Amino acid sequence: MSEYAKVRQHLLQIEQQLDSLHLSQECAPDAQAFESKEPFCVDTMAPEQWLQWILLPRMFALLDSQLPLPRRFAIAPYFEVAFKERLLEVQPLIVLLQQLDDMLNQEDAN
Repeated sequence: MSEYAKVRQHLLQIEQQLDSLHLSQECAPDAQAFESKEPFCVDTMAPEQWLQWILLPRMFALLDSQLPLPRRFAIAPYFEVAFKERLLEVQPLIVLLQQLDDMLNQEDAN
């Protein structure tokens, strides 16, 4: 299986986990929320919103266009801090995010 196929499969698992934890939303945040200049849109979005409405669509767009995937990628630590009050509840999501970090940080990844 190609790296792109593995990453796509993993992103789909993250989407499913968001749904199963009842963290996904039916409606996107207001347009202004997307204009944030802060990392992870911390000033305008909840962590799960950023994941659902920014990271996942951008990653799928990269895959669909066969563009280079990001390297030196680390989002799991942010989510561990952001969800520290309910870490046990969201642990399955954190595990998937850490696996994504690991996939994208492999030295031999193309």
